Amino acid sequence: MITRQAVTHIPLSQYAFANSETSLTIRLRCAAGELERCVLWYGDRAQPGDPIRFVSLEMGRAAHELDFDYYEVTFDSPYARVCYYFELFGRDETLCLYADIFSAALPSERSEFYQYPFIRREEISAVPEWLKRAVVYNIFPDSFASEKRRVRGTPAELSWGDGLTLKSRLGGTIRGITENLDYIAELGFNCIYLNPIFTAGEYHKYDLLDYLHVSPDFGTDEEFRNLVERAHGLGLRVILDGVFNHCSWDFFAFDDVVRRGEASRYKAWFYDLTFPVSRPEGNAAPGYACFAYEPKMPKLNTSNPEVRDYFMGVCTHWLREYRVDGWRLDVANEVDREFWRAFRRAARAVNPDSVMIGEIWENAESWLRGDMFDSAMNYAFRKHSRDFFASGSIDAAQFSARVAQMLRRYPTGIVQGQLNLLDSHDVSRFLSLCGGDVRRLRLAEVFLFTAPGAPCVFYGDELGVAGISEFEYRRAMPWDSPPNDQRAFFRALCALRRENNVLALGDHRTLLARGRLYVYQRTLGGRAVTVALNAGEEAAALKIPAASAPPALEQDWGEGRLGAFGYSVWVE
Repeated sequence: MITRQAVTHIPLSQYAFANSETSLTIRLRCAAGELERCVLWYGDRAQPGDPIRFVSLEMGRAAHELDFDYYEVTFDSPYARVCYYFELFGRDETLCLYADIFSAALPSERSEFYQYPFIRREEISAVPEWLKRAVVYNIFPDSFASEKRRVRGTPAELSWGDGLTLKSRLGGTIRGITENLDYIAELGFNCIYLNPIFTAGEYHKYDLLDYLHVSPDFGTDEEFRNLVERAHGLGLRVILDGVFNHCSWDFFAFDDVVRRGEASRYKAWFYDLTFPVSRPEGNAAPGYACFAYEPKMPKLNTSNPEVRDYFMGVCTHWLREYRVDGWRLDVANEVDREFWRAFRRAARAVNPDSVMIGEIWENAESWLRGDMFDSAMNYAFRKHSRDFFASGSIDAAQFSARVAQMLRRYPTGIVQGQLNLLDSHDVSRFLSLCGGDVRRLRLAEVFLFTAPGAPCVFYGDELGVAGISEFEYRRAMPWDSPPNDQRAFFRALCALRRENNVLALGDHRTLLARGRLYVYQRTLGGRAVTVALNAGEEAAALKIPAASAPPALEQDWGEGRLGAFGYSVWVE
């Protein structure tokens, strides 16, 4: 019997989406091992006369996880308006599925089938192609460099405005980043993502004072202009961190609220104000909403039209005046959705190829429907990699199941643009999660560079930077004395990604998930890249793929066996 409760299809979702104005992908999930075949029948929902003439397409089993199989088909449709149903072939029964109804017979009315009402071009998730091919280097400006191959490494303070102070902890600057762009490009990266650079009080620059200028302790606006020009000259795109959920309690608008109270013209710019508004001392609770529980960062009311207009100006200013290539958007899931829709329209009007990447740690599906973000920071990627490669708390079959789920959370094009990461400025370094075992880190990095989505590397990972606490994982770039120099390894990974388009656009399927051995393949047209990762303490027997030796990237391979914590990548 086919387990009805396990069968899942959701119209107009990641289970049914348009890739273009003529291409559709349809997916169905069912209990593992129960179907022998799955067939999609589709037709023109606007066809004159009855009955609808349906065309059949065999659906392939695209993925398997512990409890479920995923069937999928991508096809060119001659119809912009489509209705469809599924024919499910089990071992002992055959069923039709239409509009969540299981039956041996089809309905008489066309409205009872699943519907794709119309393939609207504005609803297609159009991720800029360059993002799918991006290999991103994430820089925390204060920690990276103050000059060529060096960061000062000492704190400093700079007076700004009316008695305010700008703080740096390690002395990184815009000029320092510029003087080391050659280092990033030589490793093979083609994009840099900068944590906040705008004027702010603390070293991390998430407490914004002025959104229209570079923080003076980092440098000048002209130095940033030069950075972008130099980066573009080296083939590096530039993504900025946009902090629009909150600001500093010394930001001009909030300062006006503190000084003028209910008479302030900016009182509607903020959430949940209790008058009189004051800056609390010690552990006193603030009389306003703020970022998390940090009173120095009052929360902006992004549904307010004036707030929205102000930040649309910020968005277009940096795109137009400095020609940056896009935005990573902080605390994106707390911001009004109409704000993001307006932000996208404003950004694309200036640069149709600009990108928007939301900081959303959970499932971001509702923000990735083509009207807001192109991508999200894929913390699920880090979580699954941590549990398989670092802690070993799950085996290869469990890891493969999680990967299958992750790769089907969104439409294919969106998955290809996800910002995959192991490290960021908000989490402990992956190497520390590995207990300092570089072998485990290297396995995770191979997966990062060969999985669907854009790989993003946090500064210093290539030099063995570790750390559990905030000041540790944001430590100074160890230019002179790297704890573990992995630059040659990262250079090889960047080259592998750059030279094989299949890693950016190809399908993904698991070939083997047994014990601690995980083998998968990326395919595109007639090309294939096969990856074997052994996350175990023991060597594993593995057959070399035909016509694929020697491996393009390998460690501990020989005589048909993959060594402990070994990896091997074959390009066909």
